[in-house]
Amino acid sequence: MSPGSLTLALLSGELMADVVEYPLLHAEQVSIRFGGLQALDRVDFQVNDGEIVGLIGPNGAGKTTFFNCVSGFYAPDTGRVAYRGRDITDLRPDQRVHLGIGRTFQQVGLVRSFTVLENVMVAQHQKVQYDTGGGMFGSPQSWAEEHLVRDRAFEVLDYMGLLHLAHSRLDGLSYGTLKQVEVAAVLGTDPDVLMLDEPLAGLSPEEGEAFGDRILEMREELGLTVVVIEHHVPFVLRVCDYIYVLNFGQLLAEGEPHDIRGNLAVAEAYMGEGATALA
Repeated sequence: MSPGSLTLALLSGELMADVVEYPLLHAEQVSIRFGGLQALDRVDFQVNDGEIVGLIGPNGAGKTTFFNCVSGFYAPDTGRVAYRGRDITDLRPDQRVHLGIGRTFQQVGLVRSFTVLENVMVAQHQKVQYDTGGGMFGSPQSWAEEHLVRDRAFEVLDYMGLLHLAHSRLDGLSYGTLKQVEVAAVLGTDPDVLMLDEPLAGLSPEEGEAFGDRILEMREELGLTVVVIEHHVPFVLRVCDYIYVLNFGQLLAEGEPHDIRGNLAVAEAYMGEGATALA
């Protein structure tokens, strides 16, 4: 190796040493109060690329409120939210979607008068490049992008096993199916991190088991990072790499599934004093 090459290699090593590896998503000391209720109290939370992370806790623990702070629907009173090392605490929800944060809602966030296909297409319009005028007057760019949006919607519905419902209106579909359509709509935005709020609601045990397998497939096949709120604790223990537990707005525990399964404080929060372990 020539002296010049050696110097370049050493400099490259120094530069590499200075590169900071940030978590994909990081919440630090997040607190929010609604009147006299302290909904969240100094919550820390971290998700790394490729992880499936669970957020569990009894009813009223603050789980959805935390999701709302991370996705921009609530502004925390204190603390910060960062995405790939960038402070996004003050960004709007649509700006966070552009960065790669997609989420579903506890109450399904779909347009009830639209078809399944139309809902998946509408979700993608956060990322189209043509302006309002181009859309109104049908510019060549808008037509081209609309074709891409439609093709993407069909691809996502096929992936989710919902292609046969593409032209069905939401009225008449079961709640569990609506939850799956909402997941498809979020996937249409091509997120890096998928935040799921109670995705098993309305699903049978067999459907819930299949959706757990689907989440694992999404990580492998789509390269997704997943954060999931779910009351079905065995599901979370099966699919998640790491779990955070909220209770009364505070972080009660965190750890890998085997740590949470044997945590007596967590078991008591769910089942009352004297409980010995989670199922």
